[in-house]
Amino acid sequence: MRETCSESMAFTDCMKPTDLAAEKKGIKRKNWRNRIGFFLKINSSQSILHLMKNRSYRPTADDVNQWAQSLDKLLTHKYGKAAFCIFLKSEFCEENIEFWTACEDFGTLTSHKELASKANSIYEEFIKSEAPKEINLDFHTRNAIVQSLNEPTATSFLAAQRKVYSLMENNSYPRFIHSDLYKELCAAARRRGQAH
Repeated sequence: MRETCSESMAFTDCMKPTDLAAEKKGIKRKNWRNRIGFFLKINSSQSILHLMKNRSYRPTADDVNQWAQSLDKLLTHKYGKAAFCIFLKSEFCEENIEFWTACEDFGTLTSHKELASKANSIYEEFIKSEAPKEINLDFHTRNAIVQSLNEPTATSFLAAQRKVYSLMENNSYPRFIHSDLYKELCAAARRRGQAH
């Protein structure tokens, strides 16, 4: 079974032993720099999560500073959410943000057919035992979702989504705000601001 972020929390916040060795050698920092460079590159033809459609826009120092105010502010800013996704991937726990995003999309559906289809795909991808991106849920929450699959409603995943949000808010988000990735994004935004 794949180790999820919350299950491995006791072991240096989602990092595998090989990652610890790599971080000690500075490899992880270089990888972040490469990803940030790609993320902020002005003439990049492709983009992280297809966010560079408006290539003239880059997060300002004020935008990046606001991301440190709350997880909600971070997730409502498309570049902030993309940066957080990069960070979670580096910690091998991106299934949490992917599940949260899938639940956000699910909550906007109105037709019963769409709800049923999306509910089953969320269950298959994130909820069922041995799912490819299985999230860590208690039995009661998981069981309530299974029971709702026959007649899903817009709130079928709400309890699970709140638990995952809380997990990110209390664990991954503080680490992101104190990470080299976030510090480098702040520095890059300040440099761009000074260049104008």
